[in-house]
Amino acid sequence: MKLLVINGPNINMLGIREPGIYGSGTYRDLLDFIAKSAKELGVTAECFQSNSEGGIVTAIQKAMTEYDGIIINPAAYTHTSIAILDALKAVGLPAVEVHISDVSKREEFRQISYAGMACEKTYMGLGFEGYRQAMIWLSERLDGKKGNGKAGG
Repeated sequence: MKLLVINGPNINMLGIREPGIYGSGTYRDLLDFIAKSAKELGVTAECFQSNSEGGIVTAIQKAMTEYDGIIINPAAYTHTSIAILDALKAVGLPAVEVHISDVSKREEFRQISYAGMACEKTYMGLGFEGYRQAMIWLSERLDGKKGNGKAGG
């Protein structure tokens, strides 16, 4: 099973950017956590990060033929990007939205998630653990599709 993990703008600044909200772990720490979690779960997880909306849309489009599912933390694009929503809908892969912080308890403008409208599940406020939970959820969901001609590992 092959998963694409997409991180949006400023996620590369983890550990520097607002540690009171996002914690002290760096982006490298996040990548290491994802790799370790994927290995433990027996899945392949490839990571992509971009500060560019277009880069994220392109990664989603390319995922259609290369991956079984998508884990996405669109970061600030969560609340602004219909293009990312449309790309997720277009590829039709099962997707899970992840947020390191609990955006439901933050500013009013963060209360809408366009990307989340195309995702089957959302994990927020769990820190890095949200990524692991998303991998577990997708793994179980995709394993359930094996043998019926649909997506699977």
